[in-house]
This record gives sequence, structure tokens and C-alpha cells, in this order.
Amino acid sequence: MKTTIELPDVMFRQAKALAAARGVTLKKFFTEALEEQLRHCTSENRTGKAEPPWMAGFGALSDLSDETRRVLNVIEEEFETLSPEDGA
Repeated sequence: MKTTIELPDVMFRQAKALAAARGVTLKKFFTEALEEQLRHCTSENRTGKAEPPWMAGFGALSDLSDETRRVLNVIEEEFETLSPEDGA
């Protein structure tokens, strides 16, 4: 499908230069950018809230909070087993 959009000249030149630097057509560049925005909006709708931008890079690590708690508990238990002379 074809459509017409209006962009500020500066934004158009930046997009065209970035597309050329990546070796893709302007059509492909805009299509990929729009797909990314649509995925972002879809994930917002599923969770009911927007994810912070950094979550894309670190979201996979969110399940480590349980592991962190477990490790901290093990450390705490080990410190409780030390005798006073071991601490000196």
C-alpha cells in the first residue's frame, strides 16, 4: 500500500542518511521503524503499562531477582554460622 506522510526536512534527511549508512532503502528503514513501534505498543497493551526503554536490553534478566534473594539468604546464613574468633 502506498501512503503519503509529511516529515520535517531535517528528520527526512537524517532518516535517508541513516538508511544509506545501513545499506537499506528508505522504504525498508521506515517499515522496520514502524514495525518496532507497533511491537512496543502491542507489548504495552498486553502488560497494561509501558515498559521502560532499558527493559529491551535487560528485561530478560528480570527473573534474576529470585536468584538474588536466594544468594543473599545463603550469604546471611553463612555469616550466622561463623564463630566470633573467625571474624577477627
